[in-house]
Order: sequence, then C-alpha cells, then structure tokens
Amino acid sequence: MAKISQPRELLEDKLATMLYVERDLAEKVLPELLEQIGNAQLKQGIESHLAQTRGHVANLEQAFAILGVDPETSKSSAFDGLTKDHDQLAKKIDAAQLEDVVHAGAAAKTEHLEIAAYEGMIDLAGMIGETEIVHLLEENLDQEREALEQVKQVSKSLGMQRAGV
Repeated sequence: MAKISQPRELLEDKLATMLYVERDLAEKVLPELLEQIGNAQLKQGIESHLAQTRGHVANLEQAFAILGVDPETSKSSAFDGLTKDHDQLAKKIDAAQLEDVVHAGAAAKTEHLEIAAYEGMIDLAGMIGETEIVHLLEENLDQEREALEQVKQVSKSLGMQRAGV
C-alpha cells in the first residue's frame, strides 16, 4: 500500500473507498435487499435510491476522470461491517413484521456512513480547489440526505404499525 502524503492522494483514496461502497450497493446490496423487503413504501424508496446510487457511481467515476486517474476501488471495512451486521441480525429475526424494521435500520446506518464520507470528501476537494468534483459530490450528498429522511419516515411508520398505532 502506497503511503499518502498529499491532500490529493487522500482525496483519491477516499474516492476509491466510496466508489467501492456505491458499486457494492448498486450491484449487490440494494438488489438483494429489494428481494427481502415486504413494506411497499420502503421497497419503493430503496428502488428509487438504487437508481440514484447508479448515478453516484457515475459521479465518482467522473471525479476520477477530472483528476486524470483511472477509477479504482478500495474496500471499506466500515461499510462491510454494516452489511455484515445487518445480515447477522436479519438471520435472527423470526417475526415478519420486524424484518422491514431491521432493513430500514440498516439503510439508515448506511446513509449516515455515506453522508459523513461525502461531507469529508467535499471539504477535502474544496481545500485543494477541485470545484468540479465538489459539485459532483454535493449532488450525491443531497440525494443521500433525502434517502435518509425517507428511511426515517418509513421507520416511524413501521414503528407505529408495530405498536398498533
């Protein structure tokens, strides 16, 4: 592993990690999650966000192009841990009405991770004057924030249904 000594190298590393996350979400995690979700509102939100996630991948690839480097990915232990945590918890659930609560919780955790990552990359890209990249990352960040709000609303609805309200 090459040592990082410049802000641009750090940005490239963070972009590579986020590209790993977004590709894994678009190609594997979200399509698999859609098969498990029962709640129509949650399913619709995840389907919509899957389309956005494909756009996030394109924006990250464009950011690499702006930097003049080939897009590459770097594993994210934080994201992989969230995915593993969700899978382990989902296997323990023995009540259909709780499954979507678990899925919504995992989606919210992932959105928080993505929001934090994008905020950091935006700060870093701005610091080194990469305004084109800032705009791409802000587009992704705005959509991640919207997705989080939708997941929160669905979670409240699921909680009220579970409580019989």
